[in-house]
Amino acid sequence: MPQRHSKNNNDLAIFTYSEKRQLGYGTQKERLGKDSIKPFDACCLCLKTLIEPMSCSKGHVFCKECILECLLSQKKDIQRKLSALATQQRQEKDEEEERLMLQRTRELDAFDQQNHGAVPQYNDKNYNSGKNGFHGANSVKATSYEEEALRTMKAFWLPSATPDAPKKVEAPSTETICPEGKEKLRLKTLFAINFTEEKREHKKSSSLDKTFICPSCKATLTNTLSLVALGSCGHVFCKKCADKFVAVDKVCLVCDKPCKEKNLVNLAKGGTGFAGHGDHLEAAEFKHLGSGSGLGLVKPVLKS
Repeated sequence: MPQRHSKNNNDLAIFTYSEKRQLGYGTQKERLGKDSIKPFDACCLCLKTLIEPMSCSKGHVFCKECILECLLSQKKDIQRKLSALATQQRQEKDEEEERLMLQRTRELDAFDQQNHGAVPQYNDKNYNSGKNGFHGANSVKATSYEEEALRTMKAFWLPSATPDAPKKVEAPSTETICPEGKEKLRLKTLFAINFTEEKREHKKSSSLDKTFICPSCKATLTNTLSLVALGSCGHVFCKKCADKFVAVDKVCLVCDKPCKEKNLVNLAKGGTGFAGHGDHLEAAEFKHLGSGSGLGLVKPVLKS
């Protein structure tokens, strides 16, 4: 009869380590295959086949219409924020001028009362004059430090901290950013790229079954290959041919247009909303046990 072991001990009120491992408890990691990432000829925004493809300096590929609409919407959003900021600044300036004018009126009235004994008349409903010219509910003047503290402190009972109070607009950034790489992106830094299509003699290739190849080694381009685009002319090569020929000869193998080393742009491998770009695409899944059910709750954590 075998000895009693933790793996065979099934009469405990808790799960053992072996039982948790069998249920898939913990973090499970898996290498993503080519079917789990975006195709190389798909737009990073619409995830459809590229139409008039354009690339940024970091190698993110977009449809021309998609990236232009994205940059245009960003510019409109920046203009809207700048307009709101200008309106807020004008309003603050008007309030400051009104406050200074009211303060001068109060000082003149206090001077007139001290010298002639006249009773000052104020049009400000929120202002209550007390004895000796002091203001406020407790007849105590608030210092500049206290006024600044009242404006900046976060207290739910203050009118400026209520949900209906207008929010202060911060100065926005005037730079447009890449929707995929989150770096600064301008329209003039984008360049058109050209894929070399495989020529078929027997049948005409439709837009759905087009096959692209490297113009040098004639290898079929897939999302598993590392691709390099030339910023000078836009032709796309596999990385082996680009490093072996283009980087050495400093000239494009298709159009013979001269190019520099800085014109070689590595196209980012196709990432999706569930996996990032790069060579090490890995999916991690965290699974923890539910209370009393024996079943696990799965929380996918996909990363690159």
